[in-house]
Amino acid sequence: MSRGLILTGGGARAAYQVGVLKGIAAILPRTVYNPFPIICGTSAGAINALSIAGRPGPFRLRTNKLEAIWQNIRASDVYRTDPIGVAINAFHMAASLIYRDYNIGRSISLLDNTPLRELLNSYVKFDHLDTAVANGELQAIAISAMSYASGQSVTFVHGQDSIQPWTRARRRGVKVNLTIDHLMASTAIPSLFPAVKLKQGYFGDGAVRQLKPISPALHMGASQLLIIGVSDNATRPNIEVTSDRSPSIAQIMGHMFNSAFIDAVESDLETLRKINRITSVIPQSLRDTSDIADLNTIDVLSISPSRSIDRLAEEHIHELPLSLRLFLKLVGATSKQGGSSAASYLLFEPGFCRKLIDLGYQDALSQETQIRDFFKYNS
Repeated sequence: MSRGLILTGGGARAAYQVGVLKGIAAILPRTVYNPFPIICGTSAGAINALSIAGRPGPFRLRTNKLEAIWQNIRASDVYRTDPIGVAINAFHMAASLIYRDYNIGRSISLLDNTPLRELLNSYVKFDHLDTAVANGELQAIAISAMSYASGQSVTFVHGQDSIQPWTRARRRGVKVNLTIDHLMASTAIPSLFPAVKLKQGYFGDGAVRQLKPISPALHMGASQLLIIGVSDNATRPNIEVTSDRSPSIAQIMGHMFNSAFIDAVESDLETLRKINRITSVIPQSLRDTSDIADLNTIDVLSISPSRSIDRLAEEHIHELPLSLRLFLKLVGATSKQGGSSAASYLLFEPGFCRKLIDLGYQDALSQETQIRDFFKYNS
């Protein structure tokens, strides 16, 4: 039985995943090295995925090191927040609108994420992936990105020879040796961060066109799935609230981000659970005489925030650099009309990230029984 870990996108919200992983590490024995032979990550989730797969040592040590990064991260570690850096990017954006060929050979974006590349390049040990695959600790690590040329969701797989490429509607999987460029491509939120040029063309954030975020793990042979999301939809009242005010730009951006980073995962998970219910009632005799013999029930455990991330973001927007606070205020991200949702994706600051780590840790401990059952560990 192959166990898979799926880490979704979500910008700064991905700090929540770190807390959940820390909680799982506290529940499992200290001697466990990597409880997930198959690991899939998208966008900020790809950072956490490679931080787990691309480091040696026990699982608890890996999560501790990952936590240390997120506990002290600042927006300036992810993108340039200084006035000069912001002004340069604004100039490039304006020039690209005026001059048609201005962006030839360059990627245009609102923010310069060079600091993130430097941080990740010094932290993730890409050469360890080959070692982990060779010694059987890792079956595959996969991260997804969006092809600007085809609009397809492309999953880049670094894994064992037995895993073959695949092609489905609007998505495909390819075998590669993962590099920092693949990771930067997966995290490149369109317009905010620059597209990344790979051998296959220019790529951006993998969550944007990822219609089936669970499928890569299944293609690679996972029969058990632990999904750590960043959606706080369960904490929202299922009531339509009307308002005479038109939506702010930030509120619109928040819904767009939620659509890219959250909705597809929830929809795919709902579909998988329905398939599980159908599969569980199909008699074995019918399986043996039909083309559904390979249709099996997938053991799924999903963990997501028990508190509203938007509300936490409202409490910590003041931590952002002045240049970004002014921009967010201009577009309405500090209002209580839903604008804080957009801010939560960019809030790479210690106070906010530590709150999310604590929340993820507590949510994991509150599901200790389910986690022990999932890992078949009951001591």
